[in-house]
Amino acid sequence: MADQSTPRDDMLALVRRLLFAASGRNAQQVLECYAPDAVASSPMFGEVRGREAIVNTWSTLFSTFSDLTIQNLDFLVDGDRVAVLGLINTTDRNGWFGLPATGTPIAYRLVLLFTVKDGLIVHDERIYDSSNLLERLEKARLDKELRTAAEVQRELSSRSSRVGSFYESIGDSLPCRAIGGDFFEAIELPSRDCAFVMGDVSGKGPAAALLAAMVQGMFSVEAPAGDGPAATLERINRRLAARAIGSRFATLVYAVLSADGRLVYANAGHNPPVLLRHSHLQRLTTGGPIVGAFRDARFEEETLQLHDRDTLLMFTDGVTEARNAGEEEFGDERLVECVTPPAEPADLLSRVFTAVRDFSAPAEATDDITLLVTRYHKQS
Repeated sequence: MADQSTPRDDMLALVRRLLFAASGRNAQQVLECYAPDAVASSPMFGEVRGREAIVNTWSTLFSTFSDLTIQNLDFLVDGDRVAVLGLINTTDRNGWFGLPATGTPIAYRLVLLFTVKDGLIVHDERIYDSSNLLERLEKARLDKELRTAAEVQRELSSRSSRVGSFYESIGDSLPCRAIGGDFFEAIELPSRDCAFVMGDVSGKGPAAALLAAMVQGMFSVEAPAGDGPAATLERINRRLAARAIGSRFATLVYAVLSADGRLVYANAGHNPPVLLRHSHLQRLTTGGPIVGAFRDARFEEETLQLHDRDTLLMFTDGVTEARNAGEEEFGDERLVECVTPPAEPADLLSRVFTAVRDFSAPAEATDDITLLVTRYHKQS
């Protein structure tokens, strides 16, 4: 019987020629590398018989992923088999293995096993690093969805700054993940008063963000009724409790500022806001429990008289409970140091965020950080 083996160098040359032809989308040259009755198998195409059908798999692969490249090639030869180890790079525009397309760049390991006989490929087996690939594809899909959710959340958020005839307000929120459970809102009321609300929903991530958006929407509906902070919080609390959201709850502080400087507020288990007055600081603690946990909870409200340039700071616990590498909390005292002496609202906002960031570095934030600064201007 004649020796049907193919010298090692010839097998390597054949496989290199195939990969070159495939990357160049040259179907005829790809065809010439396979035996007429060749068989190919892969997770994507299953088992394919005949060189024309195999060529079609290459064509489909490169037409579906037009920017696909194979890099970092290593070749191993063992008897009549050639193994090619490489790294595939492409953009997931059409989806892999039944998953939705992510539109993001992906890379994964690929092993090609070719069996060569009489100078032609008789068997082509393609092995993808599919477990790791699927994990990365799923992560890319989730990342894309989270980016979209973050964009929607930013659109739903209150404008970062607002200026009225008797006040100016500026706020910002930095979620510790792509999306967060903190929110703030400034609402112009039919009475021409301005309402300010800040909330912090328990938990983090998508579930907290959804609940935060729902509570924020409730305020947009309830606040214009003008029934006052305590009554508004009671209605929102009943609506949340009726939804049976389990262990989910929210802390809220709601304040209404009038042109004459009258500030009415109620605090539902939230960090007490700081009121910066000319001669002293005041913490706003009057209110009641968290919302969403107790259906029949009652809330109290307090009325204060503001003077020209008095400034209200609302913030979430992500500010005061931010930790450094030594697990020390930022705390209320550092917050007070940041905002004294008083400055313009935008400067106060910047001071606090900078101080928290510098204090926490290099530790990563573990909670959303949100701050709203509102200054009263007495009308002449």
